[in-house]
Amino acid sequence: QVELVESGGGLVQTGGSLRLSCAASGSALSTNWNYMGWYRQAPGKSREKVATINRDGITSYADSVKDRFTISKDNIKNQVDLLMNRLKPEDTAVYSCTLGSNFWGQTFWGQGTQVTVSS
Repeated sequence: QVELVESGGGLVQTGGSLRLSCAASGSALSTNWNYMGWYRQAPGKSREKVATINRDGITSYADSVKDRFTISKDNIKNQVDLLMNRLKPEDTAVYSCTLGSNFWGQTFWGQGTQVTVSS
């Protein structure tokens, strides 16, 4: 079983930065997870993928964030971070961490953390 704990959300002004962190816990995570990533959902909107990274470090970004956000990982800590720069009001959403595992055959989700960008 995998548990994801997120931190780093908060309130920031337009143009500011936040770093979200997601720490995964569970047995044999470093050898059994295939990708980790971040999704977000704004009020009244559908959930969308923000960024993903596989255990080899290959990343994928939504077009709306790819020049502003950076996803990174630490295999030893089983942690994934999302550095968000030049934040915009449209980035306001609940951001959720996810971990996909072929070993467990399922996707795990964190509880979500609120990011609010004021205009």
